This record gives sequence, C-alpha cells and structure tokens, in this order.
Amino acid sequence: MNATPQMGHQRIDAWLEGLSSNAPTPGGGAVAALSAAAGAALVAMVGRLTIGKPRFAEAEARMTEIVEEADRERDAFLAMADRDAEAFDAVMAAYKMPKETEEERAQRLHALQSALERAAEVPLTVARRSVYVMGLAEEATAIGNPNAASDGLSGAAALHAAALAGLANVQINAFAFVDTSRRGELLDDCRRLRERADQVLADVNAVFQERLESS
Repeated sequence: MNATPQMGHQRIDAWLEGLSSNAPTPGGGAVAALSAAAGAALVAMVGRLTIGKPRFAEAEARMTEIVEEADRERDAFLAMADRDAEAFDAVMAAYKMPKETEEERAQRLHALQSALERAAEVPLTVARRSVYVMGLAEEATAIGNPNAASDGLSGAAALHAAALAGLANVQINAFAFVDTSRRGELLDDCRRLRERADQVLADVNAVFQERLESS
C-alpha cells in the first residue's frame, strides 16, 4: 500500500511538488485522474449555476441528476488517482524481484504481468469514465445556464485531457505485455476511446458556440 497521503487529503501545492520530483509516483496516470476530477467538478458547477433559477425551470430535474452524477464521478476519479500510484508501485516492485533461477524468473514474470494489467486497467477506467462525463458536460452546456457555458466547455476540455493522458499510460503499459493478443485488445480500446473523446470535445465546442450566438 502506498504510504503517501491520499490525494484528496493533500494540499495542491504539496501534491504538485511531489509530482515535479524525480519520484515515479504520482505521475501521468494520477494527473489524468485529477484532471478528470476537475472536469467533473466543472460539470457540477454548471448544474448548480442553473438549478433554482426560474428561467431554467424546465431543465432543473435533469440538471439535478447531472450534478449528483458529476459529484460521484469526481470522488471516484480522486480515488483512482491513488489507485494509479499504487498500481505503478506494484509494477516497480515486480521489476525488482529476483531472477537468478528459472523458478524466480517465472514468478517474477507472472507478478510483473499481473501488475502491468492492473497498471493498465486504472488509466483505462479513467479514460472511459472521462469520455462518459464529457457527454454530461455536453448536455449541461446545452441546457444549462448560458453564462456558465464556458465552464461546461472547460470541463469537457479537462476531461478530454484526462482521457488522452490515461490512454497514453495504458499504451505504455500494454507494450510490456507478453500476451500480444491482450496488448492488441488494449490498443484497439485506446484507439476507439481516443476517437470518441475527440468527437465529443468537438460536439461540446459546437454547443458552446451555439450558446454564444444565442445569448
């Protein structure tokens, strides 16, 4: 278990200081999760700037649902930042296992492949959830308070960055897989998610432009 305090309990400046150091964790995977958490928070912000205003009464029920979901996703992303660091630490521990005998090499390979699978799974989950929450950002931007439309687009951009950072971490772990078929599956997932993330960001930007023109 990583002895570093949980990300949600650290000061931002202290966490960034650790990020800028030569320590292997936190790294890009944790940044992906943090960026996603910030994006989800912005989606919730758009909702809260809409709820309770008579002008947007028709959207209130849906925006309330979006706020609740975005809040849950933010908490989940913060937890995934810690999980990512723990998964990477497990990979480093596996690389340090002894490999003098055939048995030791077999045990090391098994431990390493298991650790790499977990290290790929966390950022892949971050990327998938980021793309999903980008859809909430699009909806919030479309039906929410137009004065918060820039926050909706900013949230989508943060989630897009999270998805790309997460996918980069999946790819670099996948290339160390002995199982080439599993590697291929992961890389295919990355390609599809990247395409979807790019498309949703373009869609949110189009909605933002529409809100600007109609305001």
